[in-house]
Amino acid sequence: MAHERGNVVRLSIAQALAGANATIVYATGSVVGNTLAPDKALSTLPITIFVVGMAACTLPAGAVAQRFGRRAAFLLGTGCGVLVGLLAALAVVLGSFWLFCAATFFGGAYAAVVLSFRFAAADCTPPERRARAISAVMAGGVFAGVIGPQLVTHTMELWPPYLFAATYVAQAGIAVLCALILLGVRLPTPKAGEAGTGRSLAEIARQPRFISAVTAGAISYLIMNFVMTSAPLAMRLCGLPQEDANLGLQWHVIAMYGPSFVTGRIISRFGAPKVVLAGLFLTACAAAAGLSGLTTGHFWLALVLLGLGWNFGFIGASAMVLECHRPEERTRVQSLNDFLVFGLMVIGSFVSGGVLNTYGWEAVCWVSVPPLIVAAVTLYATGSFRMRVAGA
Repeated sequence: MAHERGNVVRLSIAQALAGANATIVYATGSVVGNTLAPDKALSTLPITIFVVGMAACTLPAGAVAQRFGRRAAFLLGTGCGVLVGLLAALAVVLGSFWLFCAATFFGGAYAAVVLSFRFAAADCTPPERRARAISAVMAGGVFAGVIGPQLVTHTMELWPPYLFAATYVAQAGIAVLCALILLGVRLPTPKAGEAGTGRSLAEIARQPRFISAVTAGAISYLIMNFVMTSAPLAMRLCGLPQEDANLGLQWHVIAMYGPSFVTGRIISRFGAPKVVLAGLFLTACAAAAGLSGLTTGHFWLALVLLGLGWNFGFIGASAMVLECHRPEERTRVQSLNDFLVFGLMVIGSFVSGGVLNTYGWEAVCWVSVPPLIVAAVTLYATGSFRMRVAGA
């Protein structure tokens, strides 16, 4: 029990430190992109590349974890975290848009590894406590929501005239600290001959439970990323200060991870599908808040509701994934889930800049609604609620 608790604590701390990477990229990526891009329609391309890095590196990270253990994958990810900070700072100094995009790709690779922390905690936890273990690790993101935006606010002008250059150097230092924390994590080592055993991925992916879990998780993340990517730039285009955008993003990330202290218990009490459905509803409320006005308060309300919706939707979907695989299949199935989730996110990141610049913030909010309906319908169509009652 003490060993299990120690792993969860370390992974929670690592989530707090490493989660700041994504927060910094989201807070600054579209702003730097808008400054450096040869075409303003490409302003959110660095964040799209960040998501591409997440999708492209999920399966390789899973293969490394399967072959050498999760800790090896963790340290490889933190190495990418150091690289993103140094390359991004260099890109700002040189004024290179494409080097900045390359930097955010490594940031995505780092983020892909970070999101496996939740499954790593579940691996060393008894089945009845797995949802709570996932929830506890994700709760570390609350502190990421403070560390990231505050780091941006207090360092963005320390290296004049290079806005955000010092921020990225500081982010690289945080990645080094995260690596030191992860060195103490003890997880089950891969068993000889375990790789390749179990059912095929095609068979697993045909399960209705897996289909509904992936759909809900992907759309929850897609809409969160789509709206959050546009929000900081939309606030700047509305004449609102960068400090307001940073603070709004801070409360958004806190809302993303804050409920994690209780989300696991809520899932145990009501079932993951109902929690996912609540998350989809809250995300729809975020779109409605975004449509209601263009003041700082309206943006902040939309971002907070968006974070709450993501928490319930994504953590609930992650808990559903744990019910779809056997122990020997876990790394492959979890990597496949994240690959599908992040692959769909690429679409949202890629089109968000064009939608915002061409049609405005209101269009971003309206476009968010149909996918949420699709996710809700899928939960019902695949019988997720009935399977929960049956004990699936």
